[in-house]
Amino acid sequence: MGAKYAWAMLNHCVITFSCPDGPGIVYAISGAIVDCQGNITESQQYSSPDTGMFFMRVQVELALTSTDLRAALAPIAERFGAELKVDEVGRPMRTLLMASKAEHCLNALLSGVRTGALPITVPLVLANHPDLADIAAFYSAGFEHWPVLPHTKADFEQRVRQIVEEHDIELVVLARFMQILSPELCEFLGGRIINIHHSFLPGFKGANPYRQAQARGVKLIGATAHFVTADLDEGPIIDQSVVRVDHTKSVEDLRELGKDIESQTLAQAVRLVAQHRVLLDGVRTVVFD
Repeated sequence: MGAKYAWAMLNHCVITFSCPDGPGIVYAISGAIVDCQGNITESQQYSSPDTGMFFMRVQVELALTSTDLRAALAPIAERFGAELKVDEVGRPMRTLLMASKAEHCLNALLSGVRTGALPITVPLVLANHPDLADIAAFYSAGFEHWPVLPHTKADFEQRVRQIVEEHDIELVVLARFMQILSPELCEFLGGRIINIHHSFLPGFKGANPYRQAQARGVKLIGATAHFVTADLDEGPIIDQSVVRVDHTKSVEDLRELGKDIESQTLAQAVRLVAQHRVLLDGVRTVVFD
């Protein structure tokens, strides 16, 4: 009985560690965890032969707090020139959702929050059209409508920065937000903003990509979730999904399949990032799932 009670009182922390590869990294991290009387419950690592970088994700149970564990690991991170993050497993990541008129991705994300499938909390939905206010209200999420026109874009992006600071936002998700962000805002949110798009880029650009796809007889419908950079739709990829289709599918069939797979892929990408399972390796990602 006492042992079960003691186990229940432990903190469960997640560590991510990335640095130039070299000897002794795992030994040093493991030693620090042992010194903190921690028990490793999950561990994954990867050495990139292309970039020469080392990546590690570890989950640890221990009596100390995440702050104590971070302090114990800080000298190791300094020694190896590493980027270190320590957090509590399952802590909801504070997330700003941005949307336009399409409801499928926003609905999937807010539904995931309500059911507990996504470890995020959403203080606000920011949209450039008022159409999705009812969906936000249904899930008890705050909603703010801010039209984005050429003469209001700078003010809108300043509002995004304010929201990030006011609500301590850790992640921004473009849930089919149909506006191009400035390079300055992309840089400000670097590594913490996600977008979703259909898999037809760069082949079928512009309006009606599903009509173009149906006309060309495509056999795969898919979606790509990626980090946002100043290079439009070319950021490091987090997750991708596809489903097979055939000549019997109408344009509307393809469009509905596209909505489903976009929603699923974006939700999966948000889950991976919120669980600290995605580490940046230059222009690509390392994903520990």
